[in-house]
Amino acid sequence: MLASGALLCSGFVAVAVPAANAAPARAAAPLAYIANSESDNVSVVDTATDTVTATVPVGDGPSGVVVTSDGDRAYVTNRGSGSVSVIDTATNTVTATVPVGDGPFGVAVTPAGGSVYVTNFLSESVSVIDTATNTVTATVPVGALPNNATAAPGGDRVYVSSGAAVTVIDTATNAVTATVPVSRPNGLAVSPDGSRLYVSSQNAGVVTVIDTATNAVTGTVPVGNTPFGAAVSPDGSRVYVTNIGGNSTSVIDTATGTAVATVGVGSTPIGVAVTPGGGELYVANSQSGTASVIDTATNTVTATVPVGSGPYAVAFTPAAATSADIDVDVTARPSLGILVPYLTYTLTARNLGPNAVTTATITATLPPGTTATNLSPGCTTTAGTVTCAYGAIATGAGASKTFRIPLHLLSLGSVKVTGTRTASSPADPNPANDTASASCTVLSILLAGCA
Repeated sequence: MLASGALLCSGFVAVAVPAANAAPARAAAPLAYIANSESDNVSVVDTATDTVTATVPVGDGPSGVVVTSDGDRAYVTNRGSGSVSVIDTATNTVTATVPVGDGPFGVAVTPAGGSVYVTNFLSESVSVIDTATNTVTATVPVGALPNNATAAPGGDRVYVSSGAAVTVIDTATNAVTATVPVSRPNGLAVSPDGSRLYVSSQNAGVVTVIDTATNAVTGTVPVGNTPFGAAVSPDGSRVYVTNIGGNSTSVIDTATGTAVATVGVGSTPIGVAVTPGGGELYVANSQSGTASVIDTATNTVTATVPVGSGPYAVAFTPAAATSADIDVDVTARPSLGILVPYLTYTLTARNLGPNAVTTATITATLPPGTTATNLSPGCTTTAGTVTCAYGAIATGAGASKTFRIPLHLLSLGSVKVTGTRTASSPADPNPANDTASASCTVLSILLAGCA
């Protein structure tokens, strides 16, 4: 059953926008963390297969969950325990339990991941947790019955829904800077550019739109019966709202401010979140013990995932970090021992991973006055350079291209060639090994040595 007073308290969590610094490489598809309020655990779902891969015991009545922007930790509010469980996502084990106020429900994390904000439903306050120490560093008084929270993309504000208003907290000072009257607010979602806040108004059957620059209500959008959770697509074009009374999810077109679709889901849908790539929507169906997976392109349910009892909230790990570190190597040799009419240079791209290389380009800089001949397929030359294009390179493998520099009467001294990675896909996270050189010493047109 839905917990007593639950129609005032949302398990929806808006996932923070990932920070600009790159997250470590992780599974190809994001993982969904679903808080199950009646079985006192969290289900971990592989979104590539829509199957539960782990179940993590937490405190009493988990009702909110958020994942840090680096994907390393999930924070889960336990409304019956007055605490927050910290899950290490690498091992799916609880590594800390943080005491907070009475009846913690909603939870939000700042984009940089330094602070977690927890709404204490029965304490009329918000606890601020320092994620470096997992200790409460501030307690912010807010309105009666605070139930949900979300952070602005810039990290400067946190929005909290309470009994009859949305409270705005300045994260620099942890002081309340504004209070916006809203009819029974619940789920919160901020547009990616931070300009608008979408609030599900439970009793009014609408989504209230707030201009975040002025903290003024600019409109309402009719949705289903008893709207609860809210989530916004990564591109800001859609807002998704769960309707408890209609066992459905409303899809709002933000450009027109109208509901353009209604998707039937399980019984008593509460939490809702969009995958980082925006292709799927997960809805926690509290009384069905399932999560509905909605294809956002077609607005149809493509899978129903059995999870724990009383699922309340959903949050995702960040999108997969795709990168491939290319190590550039340049070697040189005389063509026929030490009696040579030309030098042969080899440009090698080695893929150190973690992902496969799809394309890469290495450009070699030649000494002044030299030309290149006998180029490998995929290589071209202009005055002073040779550019070689590489196709797919598996992790741990390498690919090589060669060319020759003919010697002539003026080719005395050092002949140095420098190769540099000038492009590759996916991104190369390590520029330190993107350049290499090789030199040959020419003593005469028929005598040279390479090192």
